[in-house]
This record gives sequence, structure tokens and C-alpha cells, in this order.
Amino acid sequence: MRIAVPDKHVHRLLNHGPTTMITTAHGTRRNVMAAAWVMPLDFTPPKFAAVVAADTWTRELLVASGECVLHAPTTLQADLCFEVGTHSGRDGDKFERFSIATEPATTVAAPLILGCAAWLECRVLVEPVMAERYDLFVLECTAAFADEALWYDGSWHFAPNGPRTIHHEKGGRFFATGELVMARR
Repeated sequence: MRIAVPDKHVHRLLNHGPTTMITTAHGTRRNVMAAAWVMPLDFTPPKFAAVVAADTWTRELLVASGECVLHAPTTLQADLCFEVGTHSGRDGDKFERFSIATEPATTVAAPLILGCAAWLECRVLVEPVMAERYDLFVLECTAAFADEALWYDGSWHFAPNGPRTIHHEKGGRFFATGELVMARR
């Protein structure tokens, strides 16, 4: 089940650097792509930076709609993350092609992909120089949710043999988020 994450904890959903999937929609068109370069940028309101290349279908829909959803996929979705990252939405609807189950978002038109660890609904804060020069988009989170089995008390709790968020290295090679290590206080 998905639970709401308060603004003061939203940055923690992606602070550990997982690979993300980004969904976009504009009119009847929609897309999903994998993105390794997404990070928290500010606390309140929560903001994120995402690199979305100029030649992508996702970028076209992101610019047209001004909104998206950032997803934190799990180890159970590594194949899906690789597939959506290696095929273009210009060649057909990836949601249909890969049988991706979705639900409507609460504040944006882009869909939520079921089975993820986290969902961050966002709107673009227009920064034309950053987008044109660096393919960098500043996103303000309008609603955030996490899987209640993996997130509670304001942080991640991954079971040793359960689903975890993933980190992409190259060519379909991912690492699962590791075990918790506590610093001495």
C-alpha cells in the first residue's frame, strides 16, 4: 500500500541515489524512461534535479506538460527499468509494450507505475538556461508516496531478502541498495 510522505522527509526518498523511472504525459501521449541522474536539491518545498536528454520523447512531453512523476523502482523491476531505458517511446507506447500497470497520480497527469518503492509527483520550475545548456530540470514535488512495507518512521527499512531500490552502473547492470550501517553517535 502507498502512504503519503510529509514534505520534511521527501528528500530522503531519493537521497540514497537510486535509479529512477520518470513518467510524463501530455494530452493522449505518455512515456516512461529510466534516469540515473536524479537527486534532491532542496528541502521545503522539496525540489529535485533531473537530467533528461534533449532528444528524448520524455523531454518533449516534460516540456509540453510541465510535470512528471519520479519513481524509485525496486529489484523486482530491474528488467523493466532496463527495458524502458533502452527503447524509445517514439516507437510506440511503452506502457502497452511492456504491460506496465499504472494508477492515476493525485496532482499531475503522468501515471504512477505500480510496484515501486516511491512515487514523487512533480512540476517543472522553468529554468531555460539549465535545461538547454545541461539538460537539467528543476522539479518541485507536489505529492510524495512510499510503499508502507519499505518506508516507515521517516526512513527506508529494507528486509535482507526483500525488494530494495536499485542503482544502475551500465548496460543493464544494477546494484541493490545495501544493508544499513549506523555511524557511532
